[in-house]
Amino acid sequence: MPRPHGFAYERRRDGSVALTHRGRAAGVLRGGRAEKFLAEVETGDAQLVMARWTGSYRFGNERQAGNHPRNRSGRTGRR
Repeated sequence: MPRPHGFAYERRRDGSVALTHRGRAAGVLRGGRAEKFLAEVETGDAQLVMARWTGSYRFGNERQAGNHPRNRSGRTGRR
């Protein structure tokens, strides 16, 4: 799996944290979640932490799942 990239964060005056991915808004964290995020991003791999917190990352099998014949018909998979 390639390393995540293109994430950035900005601390705001009101204590919230704005997350972006490739220049587009990916989320805003407030309060305790913002504090926890900042503590984690300073101690770990910042790009990986931001990818996890925004949910903007995929594993290899999820990328390929859209091409599977079962997923192309528009059905939910239930019969």
